[in-house]
Amino acid sequence: MLNLLKKVGLVSILLVVLAACSTEAPGSKDSADKKAGTEGNSDSDVKIGLSVSTLNNPFFVTLRDGAQEAADEAGYELVVSDAQDDPSTQLSDIEDLLQQDIDVLLVNPVDSDAIVSAVELANEAGVPVVTVDRSANGGEVVTHIASDNVAGGEMAGKFIAEKLGDAGNVVELEGIPGASATRERGEGFHNIVDGIDGIEVVANQTANFDRTEGLTVMENIIQGVSDINAVFAHNDEMALGALEALEAKGLLEDVVVVGFDATDDAISAVEEGRLHATIAQQPALIGEYAIDAAGKIVKDEAVEEFIPVELELVSK
Repeated sequence: MLNLLKKVGLVSILLVVLAACSTEAPGSKDSADKKAGTEGNSDSDVKIGLSVSTLNNPFFVTLRDGAQEAADEAGYELVVSDAQDDPSTQLSDIEDLLQQDIDVLLVNPVDSDAIVSAVELANEAGVPVVTVDRSANGGEVVTHIASDNVAGGEMAGKFIAEKLGDAGNVVELEGIPGASATRERGEGFHNIVDGIDGIEVVANQTANFDRTEGLTVMENIIQGVSDINAVFAHNDEMALGALEALEAKGLLEDVVVVGFDATDDAISAVEEGRLHATIAQQPALIGEYAIDAAGKIVKDEAVEEFIPVELELVSK
């Protein structure tokens, strides 16, 4: 009898232990939900980092706003940093973004060479990289989203050549040295004007995509060059600075000025007849496309290596 009681007691203890170890069936709905939660993110769990070269330029503010609107609509969290046109600041910003467990990194590089180390950091961390508007000259990038800057430079060159009747002196205001947009817009512009015997580029200097520098550089060029017939600026901010310098010297009516980006201020200047033309890039659409690409990457869907955004020449 005593042995029987001992056996009953042992069985009871084993049953209690088994019950404590598993309170739900292996194939229960709760178990499946927990497994699904660890294997994939919902839209509200997706975090995207966006490193912008500068928010002191209306073009990139519009790009940021386009990305933010698309992220809000998709239910993604977007974390934005402003590099203030400084490559070292951008590297530090991206290091910080990577520490925040972002799922995708969107980068608008200050400098296409300097950004390579930051892209490689993201690669090492297993974070996919998308470049927007300006490309990176190294590292692994899933896709690049931008307008065809070479084609845009060619559009500007053709417009100026037509306005000048294939003869005249042209000033070129260049963007930030090392930025892909600077190189590509200049390349496209020279593809056209260098092939026309009557057109001479009498000065080409950088103004770093900045309006104030555009004003200062143009003032200096005016002092050294007596005959200027046209100005091509690699962005609208520099073009608007050049307009101020030309207006101050009473030269604006005699000089064709073309910018790039189609910012609100530039379009207003075109409508007023002060700026002859600008190349429209649609920055909000670039931002929107970037968020769409990031969403596809998170969902492991196919993304093209280059996603183009259509250009348009805006003139009065």
